[in-house]
Amino acid sequence: MPKITYIEHSGTEHTVDVAEGLTVMEGAVTNNIPGIDADCGGACACSTCHVYVDPAWVDRLPPREEMESDMLDFAYEPQDNSRLTCQLKVTGDLDGLVVRMPEKQI
Repeated sequence: MPKITYIEHSGTEHTVDVAEGLTVMEGAVTNNIPGIDADCGGACACSTCHVYVDPAWVDRLPPREEMESDMLDFAYEPQDNSRLTCQLKVTGDLDGLVVRMPEKQI
């Protein structure tokens, strides 16, 4: 099972196993990771699962689709490495992924 590290804004790290086929957001919710609110349940209809992807991983992820880019306009302080975790499907290739939560979700 791929391991994903979620880092809270405070710096607290949570490294958990996430089953392939789930999204990075579902992995956070299933493992009670604070900082991923997931208000829309993964429908890409909000920005409350926003994270900053570790620079080493940015180019290893599939590109954003237009709907994700549009929703990131509503995220708190989006950056070039911002992603919505509901749009990142977990595969074996994501083993070791590191994401950081923003100060807050909006």
